[in-house]
Amino acid sequence: MAATRTAHTVWNGDLFEGSGNTTLDSSGLGTYEVTWRARAEQSEGKTSPEELIAAAHSACFSMAFSLALSQAGFTVDEVHTKADVTFVPGTGITGSHLTVSAKIPGISEEDFQKIAGEAKVGCPVSGALASIDITMEATLAAS
Repeated sequence: MAATRTAHTVWNGDLFEGSGNTTLDSSGLGTYEVTWRARAEQSEGKTSPEELIAAAHSACFSMAFSLALSQAGFTVDEVHTKADVTFVPGTGITGSHLTVSAKIPGISEEDFQKIAGEAKVGCPVSGALASIDITMEATLAAS
C-alpha cells in the first residue's frame, strides 16, 4: 500500500528578501521558517530545503541499514546517521554525505561495510537523490 506524506510552504516576497513557512502537514509536528539566507548563508534559526532533505536522508538510511542488518541476522544496538547536503547557489544541490556510526554486536568490519554500502544504495531517499553524488563514511563503534 502506498503512503503519501504532505507538507506545504507559503512564501512571501522575493527570493532574497522574502521568507516562508513550511508546515509538516501529515505529522502535525510543526511549522518552520525558511529563507534564502538560511539556504545559502547562515541558518539563524531557520531551515532550508537542504536541511529537510538531510533529515529525510539520515532517517531513511538508518531505517534501511537497520532492516538490512536484521535480515542478515544481526541485532542493532544503535545506528547514528548524519547527512550533510550541499547546496551551491546557481548550481543546486550537489551532494549528500552520510556519516554513520553504529553499534552492532558480533558483526565483522567487512560485513558492516558491505551492508552499509548496500543500504546507502537501497535507501529510497538515496534513489530519489540519484542525480547527485552520495558519499558515506561508516564506522563500527564498540558494542
